Amino acid sequence: MASASIEGVGFRNLIELVRERAERHPDRLAYVFLEDGETESQALTFGELEQRVRAVAARLQALGAADQRALLLYQPGLDFIVAFLGCVCARVVAVPAYPPRNNQNLHRLRTVIEDAGAGWVLTTSSLMSNLGTQFQRVPELGSLRWLSTDDVPTQERDAWKTPEVSGDTLAFLQYTSGSTGAPKGVMVSHGNVLHNERMIELTFGHSERTLFAGWLPLFHDMGLIGNVLQPLYLGIKSVLMPPAAFIQKPARWLHAISRYRATTSGGPNFAYDLCARKVSPEQRVGLDLSSWEVAFNGAEPVRASTFVRFTETFKDHGLKPSAFYPCYGMAETTLVVSGGSAAKPIIRNVAAVALEEGRVVEVEGGPASDGTRALVSCGRSWLEKVRVVDPTTRTVCPEDRVGEVWVSSGSVAQGYWNRPEQTEESFRARLAGTGEGPFLRTGDLGFFRGEELVITGRLKDVIIIRGRNHYPQDIEQTVEECHPALKASGGAAFSIEVEDEERLVVIQEVERSYLRNLDVADVTASIRQAVAEQHELHVHAVVLIKTSSILKTSSGKIQRQACRKAFLEGTLSVVGQWVENLHAERSAAPAVQQGVYTEEAIQSWLLGRMAQYLGIAAEEIDVKDPFARYGLDSAVAVSLTGELAGWLGREFEPTLFWEHPSAEVLARHLVNELKQ
Repeated sequence: MASASIEGVGFRNLIELVRERAERHPDRLAYVFLEDGETESQALTFGELEQRVRAVAARLQALGAADQRALLLYQPGLDFIVAFLGCVCARVVAVPAYPPRNNQNLHRLRTVIEDAGAGWVLTTSSLMSNLGTQFQRVPELGSLRWLSTDDVPTQERDAWKTPEVSGDTLAFLQYTSGSTGAPKGVMVSHGNVLHNERMIELTFGHSERTLFAGWLPLFHDMGLIGNVLQPLYLGIKSVLMPPAAFIQKPARWLHAISRYRATTSGGPNFAYDLCARKVSPEQRVGLDLSSWEVAFNGAEPVRASTFVRFTETFKDHGLKPSAFYPCYGMAETTLVVSGGSAAKPIIRNVAAVALEEGRVVEVEGGPASDGTRALVSCGRSWLEKVRVVDPTTRTVCPEDRVGEVWVSSGSVAQGYWNRPEQTEESFRARLAGTGEGPFLRTGDLGFFRGEELVITGRLKDVIIIRGRNHYPQDIEQTVEECHPALKASGGAAFSIEVEDEERLVVIQEVERSYLRNLDVADVTASIRQAVAEQHELHVHAVVLIKTSSILKTSSGKIQRQACRKAFLEGTLSVVGQWVENLHAERSAAPAVQQGVYTEEAIQSWLLGRMAQYLGIAAEEIDVKDPFARYGLDSAVAVSLTGELAGWLGREFEPTLFWEHPSAEVLARHLVNELKQ
């Protein structure tokens, strides 16, 4: 659907949107950035934004970058927004990404660059030197051209020329999160963005009095479309902070909502759980969430228990139950497909066994109990045509049957970059008999109750943890390559729900020659370390099984769902396993003389907290081993940095655990720093 045909949009492309906002509200604040989640460090009015955007666009035009792909590598902040819109206004296809850490390999980034055919890297002057050195080590990346956008003077804006852009012009490539083997770039046009922004405005009930606050990564679709472009579309203010600042101290997010009187803010389900668990009574003092009208919850399964826990925790601080706003969407639909209403979320209890058979049998009564599942409705769609379809017969399912969710609208992206066969399969589906379409096949399972869409699970094997998609084949490859005792093409990765949270399980065959003298502790630790380092994921369980015992189809494909079922039923041919202890006791902070912290005391604190987070005994942790050896992922590392700051009374960078990657090294560094 062309953007000009969308009632109420008023813009043919994003360039017109940027210019109109600057002309109508030149002095109105557009974006405020809180560098540590608390302190204002950057701000731009709509007028200043347009001047900087035009200057970057003019430079890109002068360098002949039009119609090429440009990788955007920025730390959280407003420079990313300027660069993204600069690409849009120069008809350069933006490819948002995140700069790799020094000790993180460039494999995923290289595959994205190669797939996109990117010729440019846009970044800041402070990052350029370090990133350029890293890229020069990889021959395939040495030919990229670089531009530090913060060095471009605003005086260059007058050289900008308006390019020919329509609603069908490609604006950016959104690479699906998680995949390292073969990442897919979703082709999002100007018209796609404008259509979805209009739908978000209608679905969420936004207006000129809306105010955003958020911590979501700007290179990801929910952060970019939601917290950056929706405020621009509405001509309103958005208060932003780094994701790490939220993970370190979740109360920062809520206090930003309270301080700025934000009306719309949200994130994946895990963010609400994190706040309910981590925000202490002391941190809630002075918190006023009465302005919060839309607490959107999406990107991973929305849990009824989270709604109950979060609203109960913050009910005395002005939080309205009606603010909790389940929604559904994906990068392939630009962002949003459906959303709730201005009322308490609808929770439906259904029979679990029937659901596994694809039938919807509602159970009367209160909260879900044994044999039932509580499912949260994801609301209705406003500008989309949504069908629930039998994936085998390609016919529409009745209301009492579960099927695949198919979507057709102007928000559905153009397809996958340079992948015509996958585009045809996923984006060009038609209903049998009527030929109605084309539809996007989402790969999600669900059903309708009236106009309300309820998501029940996945048709595909994609693993969703903390709002990120992880492809099991990537994890399986990492596992089989991490230790010689592991058999190639003999593993399965999947998620299970444990205590209202999706957790990763790895099953892996052992080579026959290693079975007799298998060192289970060494092999399982190697798997956890490799997965943590390569995928930034914590493994809940590792199960080593007999050679040739993994469940496969007759053609040799791993049956992941069958493996998952066998794991839950305890029918695998197990030769050794490791399962995290979710109820490890939290050890008390070591006693110290006031202001005097020894290496031993800090090491003891680190081991105690790691044991609790990672479900292992503190005695199992060697202070000389890298943290990743025990499966420490990025989210836990950043959270521990926040707790450490609270204990030592000093703030630390979120990268602390990567820069000092063992308890011994980190304790020594902290003692030296505390002396200064």
